[in-house]
Amino acid sequence: MIRFFLIASLLLLAGCSQSGNWGWYVIDPRTPSGWTNIRFLISGMWATILISVTAASISIVLGLIVALPGQARNRWLRLLNRIYVEFVRSIPLLPMLFWVFYGLPIVFKSMGLNIPIDPFWGAIITLAISDSAFTAEIYRSGIQSIARGQSEAAQTVGLNYVQTMRYVILPQAIRRILPPLANQFIYIVKMSAFASVIGMQELTRRANELVVTEYRPLEIYSLLIVEYLILVLIISAGVRWLERRMGADERI
Repeated sequence: MIRFFLIASLLLLAGCSQSGNWGWYVIDPRTPSGWTNIRFLISGMWATILISVTAASISIVLGLIVALPGQARNRWLRLLNRIYVEFVRSIPLLPMLFWVFYGLPIVFKSMGLNIPIDPFWGAIITLAISDSAFTAEIYRSGIQSIARGQSEAAQTVGLNYVQTMRYVILPQAIRRILPPLANQFIYIVKMSAFASVIGMQELTRRANELVVTEYRPLEIYSLLIVEYLILVLIISAGVRWLERRMGADERI
């Protein structure tokens, strides 16, 4: 499916102009060199997908861990929640990426640990931490949207806090927060482009390398945009299907 949309888009672009300063031939699937360039660009898609899925999975778990203390009665736990969320949300992604990739190994070394961080894990750690603060707020809004009476009813039948959250609150909250969680996943997919600055061979890095070789930034970056567009459309379609399966799209 991805290849079909890419080829269709490329044929359309290639037919837009064949003269002047346009150079769509560099990504024309009808020529050997164009097809080679396309394959080179597409090969970075799997790295983008792997980084995004891994970072999003960690972020979902970490965001829940961060969100739960924010619902506690203990004000110190709530304070820890607010400190983490506000601190992480205030840091731009690119400086955080540089700190994780270049600075975190130095921190480990000062502790007597020799733990190198390659571009793949540097990107995942950065994206997961950065997104976890936003995911925690999404969880918070979902949990708080559930009527307090449901928690009281669960306690009445003998469920403790953990059981109440697991069996009563979270299942309902997740149905309600599924759309914003999907938006965060799309955000991660797009922000994974920053991994290119530390040498990760994902979509944007491949496009940059091809631009240096072919000197056709307009055409190559146009294809890059099409690749991200296709990824986002597929994610959106998958989320809508999941919403229907979970009943999250039902009108309340």
